[in-house]
Amino acid sequence: MIILEYFLLAGIIMCAAAAPLCKRLLSMVIVYMAFSLLMAVLWSLLQSPDLAITEAAVGAGVTSILFFLTLKKIHALKGTRDE
Repeated sequence: MIILEYFLLAGIIMCAAAAPLCKRLLSMVIVYMAFSLLMAVLWSLLQSPDLAITEAAVGAGVTSILFFLTLKKIHALKGTRDE
């Protein structure tokens, strides 16, 4: 179990380091979603189901949807610009 926690921690650190280095905004949002998902699994392994559910719902769910809507609004996603 501890080995799995270390792998999750390594993934979280990699996501945290990769997010500011992303050149495209869509890549950054996807890395953020992965970070939130890994955090939710880690909270679950640490026996904090309330934090895991909150992280999954807010971090990977609602915030990511808001990021995607913002990217669409500022025309950062391909194919969304009215021509």
